[in-house]
Amino acid sequence: MQQNKDVILKLRDLKAHFPVKAGVFKRTVGHVKAVDGVDLDIYRGEVLGVVGESGCGKTTLGKAILRLVESSEGQVIYCSDDEQRDLTTLDNEGMVPYRKKLQIVFQDPHSSLNPAFTIFGSLEDPLKKYGVKSRAERRKIIGDLLEAVNMRPEYMDRYPHEFSGGQRQRIGIARALSIGPELIVCDEAVSALDVSIQAQVLQLLMKLKQEKNLTYVFITHDLSVTEYICDRIAVMYLGRVVELCDSEELYNHTLHPYTRALLSAVPVADLDKQTDRIVLEGDVPSPVNPPSGCPFHPRCQSAIERCKTDVPKLKRYEVDGRDHFASCHLVDLPEAV
Repeated sequence: MQQNKDVILKLRDLKAHFPVKAGVFKRTVGHVKAVDGVDLDIYRGEVLGVVGESGCGKTTLGKAILRLVESSEGQVIYCSDDEQRDLTTLDNEGMVPYRKKLQIVFQDPHSSLNPAFTIFGSLEDPLKKYGVKSRAERRKIIGDLLEAVNMRPEYMDRYPHEFSGGQRQRIGIARALSIGPELIVCDEAVSALDVSIQAQVLQLLMKLKQEKNLTYVFITHDLSVTEYICDRIAVMYLGRVVELCDSEELYNHTLHPYTRALLSAVPVADLDKQTDRIVLEGDVPSPVNPPSGCPFHPRCQSAIERCKTDVPKLKRYEVDGRDHFASCHLVDLPEAV
């Protein structure tokens, strides 16, 4: 990571804990720690991949950034040339200008569109909200958006059930683009699609990024996709970021044992590049009652005694002149900055 890049969002000790209630009186008996202290800078114009197993907190992190899920603690600081604003302190009215700057493409293209609305009906509401009063102008904008995602403008008068999954996801992308955002959270945006359609949607996302100077937070469990599309990758485990670096660096110089296990599961066509599969024992610990020390130590084959008691911090290391962040007591590098 280059320290002189322009930051668009700063996440500082971001937490999203959900109460667990039990008994007749529904008393709070614990908390699900879905996101448990994330510190992260997101740079303007980059594609930041967020990866990990199901239940690691990556989707909750994306929604907490957008205030679709309220954070329990921490800051989400939006940065521009003339301001730095902590979004977590704003009420609904105060968030209105920032909703225009920050958008999302949801995971399921089937449930993200209202079946009772035409495509025009689904896409015109954001335009109404942000001042496009003329119906003719809204139709012109939506027609142009559909063309931008390789669909015909006349499709705006059809209903969601008339489209395939890939077409619905394109419509979801068009909706996210409708009010000119700066950052889009792509929450498993291609995971529900066939492989051939995945490639088309990924190419479309990259094309739109170049044309509109977009920033993506690309949430996925598929590391083969992140290698293709992402500039940097953040690996999450049990609500925490355990490794963060450039995409190429992650694949060439993996530091965290959890990341190595994830990479070993990625199918490789070249037999010479195949590595031994690392099988993790046991299940992911409960986010209600996480283990002491390093959250990964019950499944780590190389864990030492310190891993059971001390929580490792996300520290910066230098590998081949590049910044590489990891939270692991086992990382053995000459200098940790």
